[in-house]
Amino acid sequence: MKAPAYTVKALDETTWQAFAALVERNNGIFGGCWCMGFHPGDAGQGPAAAALNRERKLNRVRAGTAHAALVFDGDDCAGWCQFGAPEEVPRIKNRAAAEKGQARAPDWRIACCYVGKGHRRRGVHAAALAGALGLIAGLGGGRVEGYPEDAGSVPAAFLFHGALSTYEKLGFTRDRRIGKHRWVVTKTVEASS
Repeated sequence: MKAPAYTVKALDETTWQAFAALVERNNGIFGGCWCMGFHPGDAGQGPAAAALNRERKLNRVRAGTAHAALVFDGDDCAGWCQFGAPEEVPRIKNRAAAEKGQARAPDWRIACCYVGKGHRRRGVHAAALAGALGLIAGLGGGRVEGYPEDAGSVPAAFLFHGALSTYEKLGFTRDRRIGKHRWVVTKTVEASS
């Protein structure tokens, strides 16, 4: 079977509606998070918090402080890879372990990856991660850190940082282990013109 041809676009006001439609089709993502869990501040959970998280996410998009590579299958947003400077996405899992032994802070972090129902296991995550690297290159490049899980040991539903094998296929190298199945991986991305 031929792999689908995807298009990758940056999350901004022009792509917001497609992003929002994907989030709404998937119960607000993890119970109403709206991909706010890694941003500074309190991202609540559940139906009451979902509306506030949606509003906060849109405000970040408008302010240019929410970055993501959105993967489109035609007009349908199928998934994304959220990234940002450390101050934009400071709330990573295992943060203390990730920062222990860190030679220097990264320029960019891969914070969250999500693939919508009906699009999983079809290369969306790889397209999103590659798209994020392309967008990072356009934003000046730099050292990128990700925090993936070894996919063979964790249920797919919990791979919101992505699978280690996908990162490695895109040229990331293992830097240090920060959990039983989680790694810090790094890659330097050159700026594009």
